[in-house]
Amino acid sequence: MNSPQKLKFFSAANKHEQTRNEINKPFVVFRVCSRLIFFRVSAILACVVFLCAVDSAAQTKKVASKTPTPKSQTISNLPKVTQIDAVALKNLLKPTGKPLLVNFWATWCDPCREEFPDLVKIGADYKDKIDLITVSLDELSEINGDVPKFLAQMKSDAPAYLLKTPDEGAAIAVVSKNWQGGLPFTILYNAGGETIYIKQGKFKTEFLRAEIEKTLNKDLKPEPEVIKSKNK
Repeated sequence: MNSPQKLKFFSAANKHEQTRNEINKPFVVFRVCSRLIFFRVSAILACVVFLCAVDSAAQTKKVASKTPTPKSQTISNLPKVTQIDAVALKNLLKPTGKPLLVNFWATWCDPCREEFPDLVKIGADYKDKIDLITVSLDELSEINGDVPKFLAQMKSDAPAYLLKTPDEGAAIAVVSKNWQGGLPFTILYNAGGETIYIKQGKFKTEFLRAEIEKTLNKDLKPEPEVIKSKNK
């Protein structure tokens, strides 16, 4: 192919290419616009879904915050446990005109936990006849924790104390010279403050009940005899 023919061929080819580009230009523009619109719509939909999710989470959190948790309700219903030292313990053991039953225990003491339901039952059966107090030897950190939780589980309504003293020997001496410091330890005083029954270790319910009955019978004072004078 000579030079003039080559020029004509390339010129025709260029014209054809330009014509084809002119024809395809609207389609290219349309395709680009379509993609832009698609991405924009997708972005808008994604934003709408995200905002709905955030709003739903906020509503859920708001409803949850209005509903009190069972844990907070349980804590508010726990019995009160009062901290005492050796001096306060001595005052608690003073005679009040009724027999006094005292149980020393701790949440980490398995025998204490085992006998506690029987202790609660005895306290309920003799509620108006004797005084019952429980004294925990747990760590002070448990005064609002495991100690009242256990008492709540046992449904104990007896006055509850936690003994914390630097001199354990002095506290033990206040209670009884026969106490070696072991747990559980149960002691029964009569109305005059005399020791009637002591038990280091688990008490036997029938023996303790028998001692309570004896104490109550001895503390009952017979009515004075009324001598009627005969009318002469």
